[in-house]
Amino acid sequence: MDVNEMTVGGPELVRVRFDIAYDGTDFSGWATQPTRRTVQGELEEALAKVLRLPSVSTTCAGRTDAGVHARGQVAQADVPLETWEREGEHVLRRLAGVLPKDVRVNDARVAPPGFDARFSPLFRRYLYRVSDAPYGVDPLRRRDVLWHRHPLDTDRMNAAAERLRGEHDFAAYCKKREGATTIRELLHLSWERVDEHLLHGTVQADAFCHNMVRALVGAMLAVGDGRRAVEWPGEVLRSGVRDSSVHVVGPQGLSLEEVYYPPEEELASRASASRRVRELP
Repeated sequence: MDVNEMTVGGPELVRVRFDIAYDGTDFSGWATQPTRRTVQGELEEALAKVLRLPSVSTTCAGRTDAGVHARGQVAQADVPLETWEREGEHVLRRLAGVLPKDVRVNDARVAPPGFDARFSPLFRRYLYRVSDAPYGVDPLRRRDVLWHRHPLDTDRMNAAAERLRGEHDFAAYCKKREGATTIRELLHLSWERVDEHLLHGTVQADAFCHNMVRALVGAMLAVGDGRRAVEWPGEVLRSGVRDSSVHVVGPQGLSLEEVYYPPEEELASRASASRRVRELP
């Protein structure tokens, strides 16, 4: 039953979608942790205050690690319909006055039937920013750009990226979690130099496992500066085990840019398919 129709045992609920951006520098990641400052903790506290509820529970599209940023994070909360009808039109303005300056809610609206922030997306798109300037990172960009000490060759990095695209077991690039699969479909991985010393790496997949993006970037940088052969990241992937020689780069250059959902009529079926544990043939 869709959440918008839930009435048994309590008030009628409505599922609300929130589009969120944050500077992750001073957060211990998305997920609530005791005694630590997190995006989810700040958001839920603010929502409870502006909606005048005892508490609000949220679920996001992708839990970002400590120090990782977002422009396109998506979260949901199931709130009483009566509350939303009374307070909903004021939520954005009130949140702007309550939330700390390093997190913003850019949109809040009732989600369509079947919407699940975590399981309905077709893909998530991340951007990793790297500077190979000999003098380091522009001081005004130090919070969202990683400095790499050696010049990088994007042609070599893109040649290596071709060997990683597609559906694979990314165990060699993930921090394994008990009971969780490491099979993912890497839809896009590419690098471009956007100015003399600034590179953008775009990584897009149906989903990511823990540390996957930062480990992939670390492998690409090792190829780009000539320390490793173009073939090496693909060889690591085929090994199927976590490789200690793959450096997991710092979080500051990483940003969740987009979470893409299918048309409304496909949201529920996509969520159902995403919940299945995948296996390779």
